[in-house]
Amino acid sequence: MKAVGIKELKARLSEYVRLVRTGETVLVTDRDEVVAELRPARQQKVVPNSLEEIFQAMAEEGQITRARLPKKGWTWSPKGLGLPPGTAMAILDELRK
Repeated sequence: MKAVGIKELKARLSEYVRLVRTGETVLVTDRDEVVAELRPARQQKVVPNSLEEIFQAMAEEGQITRARLPKKGWTWSPKGLGLPPGTAMAILDELRK
């Protein structure tokens, strides 16, 4: 962590911005009193607006892997567990008792 006076900061601003870019925190002083800090900016997360943007953000974070080829009209329909209809409700009712 470095400390710099306002006068020197004004004269060599680019140099101190480069230091901050590398992760350094710079304390700005005025008459030997710390009045401000220059530190690297935090990355702002973009709020996804669509399902496609959500998938893209998840892929960039490594949570999912995107398909290499477009699906060209292909759809997936889950087959389930092969249990008769109403089985899940019966199990839930039994657990609730």
